[in-house]
Amino acid sequence: MDVFYNPIGVGDVLIIPVKEGNRYELKHTTVADITKITTTDGSLLGYNIFNASTHFDLKESGKITLTEELLSQLKALFKRSNLTDSLDFDLSPKFVVGYVKSKSPHENADKLSVCQVDVGDEVLQIVCGAPNIDADQKVVVAKVGATMPSGLRIKPTELRGVPSNGMICSQKELGLPNAPKEKGIYVLEDTFTVGEEFSL
Repeated sequence: MDVFYNPIGVGDVLIIPVKEGNRYELKHTTVADITKITTTDGSLLGYNIFNASTHFDLKESGKITLTEELLSQLKALFKRSNLTDSLDFDLSPKFVVGYVKSKSPHENADKLSVCQVDVGDEVLQIVCGAPNIDADQKVVVAKVGATMPSGLRIKPTELRGVPSNGMICSQKELGLPNAPKEKGIYVLEDTFTVGEEFSL
């Protein structure tokens, strides 16, 4: 899970997005330095923590991975502020090494393939349009909840009627330097371990 801190551009605010929502249907509740953002029907969208540098040991800025240490500091702040919100966020890696167990044609689209991808703790069905996707490849998978370098957040979806949970990534999509111009997913060497985190 990623949080965001940009003290120069935004100010001393730690932004904790939980899920996306319609910006015209927001409700804000503030207690001390914590602003809780919900939809008008009460669904949690995220938090803004003001005066963040006084509450957290923030050594970096921009997109920051929410670690157990930072989450512990966040929980302590909520406790001091007498807030009982559940902060049981999923901190598991969102970019991982996957193994394409099988590839089959999409029933409604010639250029799409339906892949079963082992990501270590589960097998995900992912619809992929890359021309070089094939079975028995090790690839980089952006799991549901991942935020791509472009800002795109990965969600469960359906492509032409077929469920897809995650994305098999190209070097360009991962923001890697010297990414090839031709379309295609990033095929990893066999030395990578299925399920391990892929660091961007």
